[in-house]
Amino acid sequence: MSATDNGNVSSSTSKNGVATISFYHPAQNSLPAALLDELTEAITQAGNDARTRVIVLKSGGNRTFCAGASFDELLQIKDKQAGAVFFSGFARVINACRKSPKIIIARVQGKAVGGGVGLAAAADYCLATEAASIKLSELAIGIGPFVISPAVIRKVGLPAFSQLTIRAVDFQTAQWAKEKGLYNEVYPDIETLDTALGMLTDKLASYHPEALTGLKQILWEGTEDWDELLNHRAALSGELVLSEFTQLALRGFLEGKN
Repeated sequence: MSATDNGNVSSSTSKNGVATISFYHPAQNSLPAALLDELTEAITQAGNDARTRVIVLKSGGNRTFCAGASFDELLQIKDKQAGAVFFSGFARVINACRKSPKIIIARVQGKAVGGGVGLAAAADYCLATEAASIKLSELAIGIGPFVISPAVIRKVGLPAFSQLTIRAVDFQTAQWAKEKGLYNEVYPDIETLDTALGMLTDKLASYHPEALTGLKQILWEGTEDWDELLNHRAALSGELVLSEFTQLALRGFLEGKN
């Protein structure tokens, strides 16, 4: 396990080649820069490990899959370069998922907000619970979901993405997310989710590794420019986070929680 003062990322690989990567943060599994870097490294290492047949991406706890960017850390950004560096952390995670030669299955046990929706979209297949509602709240705090938008649009299409972004304060249900294509399977609770996840990953681990790699390449055709695209989007987000509007919105959100 790799730990920081702001949560941790852990990795393990089963005998049959199922690599499980789990992240945790006490603030609803939000993702500060350090965790984003660790998550990128863990995904890359698992993908390059010859023992790995399939990767599971999950988070700790029962209520929230991922609350997205760390608002505390966003308030600490003081210049455009620092802003671009922070948001490029999400770009690197998404691109690590995209370029991994292994199929990635996301286990979404609870709510996904902002960057958490991006993580789910960056996976190749998603299993979720009924409690896994989703929201893109970025417009409400003065920024947009620019870095994650290519991944989300790729899964749900432009009309559903428009609804998520414009209805920034509204959660959409897990069934809505399944209908739009973000989730592939939705289960009533975590127990049945994990049973289904185990059966799926065991089956995938028994398939021909080269066939799985070939499928992965097909699933991500047409995304070869994402290294440049997502970094450009990160710079845009990094500039917007410095605005007075966003700084006041972030402070108001954090004060409202206390």
